[in-house]
Amino acid sequence: MKITKINVAPKSARLKEPITISLGTIEHSMSAIVEIETDEGINGYGEGSPGILITGETLKGTTECIQLFEKQLIGVDPLDIEKIHSIMNATAALAPSAKTAIDIACYDLFGKKANLPVYKLLGGFDSCVKTDMTIGIDTSEIMAEKAKIAVGQGFDTLKVKVGTGFAADIARIKTIREAVGSEINIRLDANQGWNPKEAVNTINNLAQYGIELVEQPVAYHDIEGLTYVTTNVGTPIMSDESCFNSKDALRLIKARAVDFVNIKLMKCGGIHEALKINSICEAAGVECMIGCMVEETNIGVTAAAHLAAATKNITRADLDATFGLNEVAIPGGVGLEATSEIQLSGKAGLGLSK
Repeated sequence: MKITKINVAPKSARLKEPITISLGTIEHSMSAIVEIETDEGINGYGEGSPGILITGETLKGTTECIQLFEKQLIGVDPLDIEKIHSIMNATAALAPSAKTAIDIACYDLFGKKANLPVYKLLGGFDSCVKTDMTIGIDTSEIMAEKAKIAVGQGFDTLKVKVGTGFAADIARIKTIREAVGSEINIRLDANQGWNPKEAVNTINNLAQYGIELVEQPVAYHDIEGLTYVTTNVGTPIMSDESCFNSKDALRLIKARAVDFVNIKLMKCGGIHEALKINSICEAAGVECMIGCMVEETNIGVTAAAHLAAATKNITRADLDATFGLNEVAIPGGVGLEATSEIQLSGKAGLGLSK
């Protein structure tokens, strides 16, 4: 099988409603939709969703980078994943979202060629993924109301955004806990919103509300500060922005900086690198969560769900981006209806088709 053409189409669509995190407000889904054509008449689909608040990428830049990759990848077998990534790495130093678009499409082709769903190719541990629902930053009352709606939809785990100040964060979580009761699991994401001492103080005060874990409490580059927080709180700590790739994962593990690691395909460059991150973490006894960018469509979320279902060490999922969309990019895969259980089909590849 050889790549004959790579089509890329930038797509931006307004979300059902904006979502605010400590870094800013996201109003649009943005994605470079990729279709890889092959000489065997089999096409694979992927996407690169640049989250400028997280990866610093733009939709225009991601699209142009994919076009650069096309020039180098024509004639290459898309099933040679290691070779594909070697070529992309030699073409662009970073650009994780652009690399993810190609990577996902290649794995889709791999599954279609083998006539197997991607989760079977990657390990086949399960075919179902349980996800949380994210509650963006707002007033305590609005956040509590959204939390109640999510619980009514069947979600038993909420991912609540925090990181705007001690008093406000305490008030939000207190109000949400009172609204949803003691049985609902609450995990927090500060998106780098605190300094280390603030994080320790806030997390220790929030512990009374039964917090499962806290994600990325401090600046992504402050590994020493992250270690300080993890050492001085009883609540488990998870990295997100501090871990883009397998080298970052190894650095965090060696520093004993976190209890969990959040993997996102758009940060690391796709499934190929995500498998490396998970293997490093699994060897160290550190469980992973699979996450997604708010900007993603059903293509990226579906690929992430296949990876999560396939691997035993990915024990948590935050794959709710499609629930905020008004339409899917390509039919198939994870849908628009808010559901806590994502059931993957047995269709070949990612189950996507135009």
